[in-house]
Amino acid sequence: MNKSLTLIVFLVLSQQAFSQFSISGEIRPRYEFRNGYQSLSQNSSQFGSFTDQRTRINFDFKNNDYIFRVVMQDVRTWGSQSQLVNNDGSLTSIHEAWAEVLFTSKYSLRAGRQEIVYDDHRIFGNVGWAQQARSHDAAVAKYKTDNFKLEMGFAFNQDRPNSTDTYYSVSNSYKAFQYIWAHHARGDFKGSFLFLNNGIQAGTPTNYRTVYSQTTGVHFEYKKNAISSSINLYHQSGEHSDGSDINANLIGLDVDYKTGVKTSVFVGYEMMSGNDQVGPGNKNKAFTPFYGTNHKFNGYMDYFYVGNHINSVGLSDIYFGAKTAISKMNLYGALHIFASTGKVSSGSFPNTMSKALGEEVDLSLSYKVKNDVVLQCGYSQMFATDTMEALKGGNKNKINNWAWVMITFKPLFFQSKSEKNE
Repeated sequence: MNKSLTLIVFLVLSQQAFSQFSISGEIRPRYEFRNGYQSLSQNSSQFGSFTDQRTRINFDFKNNDYIFRVVMQDVRTWGSQSQLVNNDGSLTSIHEAWAEVLFTSKYSLRAGRQEIVYDDHRIFGNVGWAQQARSHDAAVAKYKTDNFKLEMGFAFNQDRPNSTDTYYSVSNSYKAFQYIWAHHARGDFKGSFLFLNNGIQAGTPTNYRTVYSQTTGVHFEYKKNAISSSINLYHQSGEHSDGSDINANLIGLDVDYKTGVKTSVFVGYEMMSGNDQVGPGNKNKAFTPFYGTNHKFNGYMDYFYVGNHINSVGLSDIYFGAKTAISKMNLYGALHIFASTGKVSSGSFPNTMSKALGEEVDLSLSYKVKNDVVLQCGYSQMFATDTMEALKGGNKNKINNWAWVMITFKPLFFQSKSEKNE
């Protein structure tokens, strides 16, 4: 018995001599007050109030041959289960479980459940704000040099093993995708190209097909001295799940200017094309940002493209604001001015409403309490128009606001010596 234990210890220690291993965690409870979040408050409705929590245990291993990562995750609302609960139901899951074989220093292949994040998260992001976040079951082939990266991803989804058909019945998910992403950095400039062939299951279990759309675009970044800027240009074509042809576009521009060492101001504009409610044509002009971290864009109250506003009248978003750091504290403030890009029906054909949707104010604060402990809070308020009310329902004259408080703990439980020394 003692010899066996000694052998195990020897093998572990010898493994650590040329590998890296760490165990880390996260606990992130967040309280939210919702009074017009995502949609305008109803006349008869009262505010919503709750606390939900994300808990994670992360296992990371790397040696000269491969990388291995597993993230166990539990997401729950405080009080959603009895104190004497005997099972977790579907609350606990595997957020990530992947391995990446390192063929050479340049070539590798990652397969398994993984987060896929590119550029500014506009088309592919991990949706880190959402407690459950986003991950994909996919294989990604990679090539990299000092200033160039090329990645190709593939996914094909099924809801269960089967022998007779490939119909996919999981809601709010894709059937398959293939993409290629290329990134080049040179001096103060970074540029990326993305092509995504995205397949959605259409039809019925006895008469189905996979409908594909294509998203093609570029992302550019430029940073020099006090100025940081970025540009997004994307075009979508192909077929929508309703059978219509897609002809949609996204244009985005963001400029940040440092006014001091820890203070900056920013201004930006984003346009996503949309469909007209009056006299629609035979093309679907509604842009879909697919798997992006959409909470990061178009206001923190998530009125647009966060489980809503898909295949709608599009969006124009002009925004500006400022951010600063004071000791351990970071402050952020922004104003968004929203409008539709498509025509909104007034209810009496062929009359239309104003395209103005309203303004949103976002304020947030982040404070580093201790190492690995961060306290955050925020407040947002929507000032909507009649057009927003026509699109979303509810009452624009009520106070539509949202507030939240969140504390995040990210401890590092264990780290191998070889990793510490690197």
